[in-house]
Amino acid sequence: MPRFPEAPKKPALVRAANRNGTSSARSAPERAPEVWDLERGTARRALVGRDDLEGPHPSRLRREPTGPGGSHGDGADVQPDPTQPGPGQRWSTWRSVAKGQRGPDPQPDWLVTRDAALDTELGILKTGKEADAFLVERAVPLGAGPAPAPASGEADAERCLLVAKRYRSLDHGQFHRGTEYTEGRRVRRTRDQRAMEDRKSAWGRAVSATQWADAEFVALRDLWSAGAPVPYPVQIDGTEVLMEFVGTEVTDDAGRTQAVAAPRLTRERPSDDLLESYWEQLRHGMAVLARLGFAHGDLSPYNILADGERLVIIDLPQVVDLASNPFASEVLLRDCRTVCTWFAARGLDVDPEALFADLLAQAF
Repeated sequence: MPRFPEAPKKPALVRAANRNGTSSARSAPERAPEVWDLERGTARRALVGRDDLEGPHPSRLRREPTGPGGSHGDGADVQPDPTQPGPGQRWSTWRSVAKGQRGPDPQPDWLVTRDAALDTELGILKTGKEADAFLVERAVPLGAGPAPAPASGEADAERCLLVAKRYRSLDHGQFHRGTEYTEGRRVRRTRDQRAMEDRKSAWGRAVSATQWADAEFVALRDLWSAGAPVPYPVQIDGTEVLMEFVGTEVTDDAGRTQAVAAPRLTRERPSDDLLESYWEQLRHGMAVLARLGFAHGDLSPYNILADGERLVIIDLPQVVDLASNPFASEVLLRDCRTVCTWFAARGLDVDPEALFADLLAQAF
């Protein structure tokens, strides 16, 4: 079973990619996003607002003929090969990355690791200042042959949903507070460290972009192993981090399965009991971070998912080293005040100064 059991939420439509794989920008709040209907090959307008970036995404692996009457454009009744990558697809990259670039053991039962699996990009989940998150379906298509006998401790998984977080270069990113977070960080090769310090060089900018992805993957790996409520980090490949999709799947009236991402905490209005449970879960997650020597650095209700009755902390590229970063105490205190403000506004008696002191005690 997955480490975090699914807790279905009320579906909310998500902005998805266009047919050519790009996402149309919205300049006004009243403009509804496009959801790409992969079954019908059409785009439709969803009645959602600008901030509704969560769920659902249609899921389809097998491609259909595109011409009239179920044929291709030349009129020939040629069925596409379901075992070959098509538009928006690639072979699973699990085996192409080094072992140290994969998630920690034991691997979750739901994770697909077969070489025959195809990664299908279903659309965009969220855009950010330094990266964009895409929904990816990793599945073994029909016709790819029987699944091998599972090894001891492994499940016969054939399909899973992942999030591909792809970092932009410094030339295209909008996140300009990097020094506050990267102070005290070091990279393995001194040549790369010197390049990062020279922001005018193309190599330095490329290494800096990779550093953000590396920082998030390492933080997720360590936190997952320590029992913190974070998505499972599947793998890292350059500036792309693949991780667990947090959410559930629903079936609409037409019988199509759709993925619905868990909403951000800021959108929730929990009951008193659930609010207290959320607070205890968040305190636990922040305590695990502190014991590992980290502060989140940008913790807020926008970077916490409410997956039913559980919280999941996301967006960790800017994790701050509490020992080596001179801004660490200031950053940690800011995190405490931000989350306490949200809980206090909903009637829970919380003290950011007490939380800050408790986390420092656990860190040192």
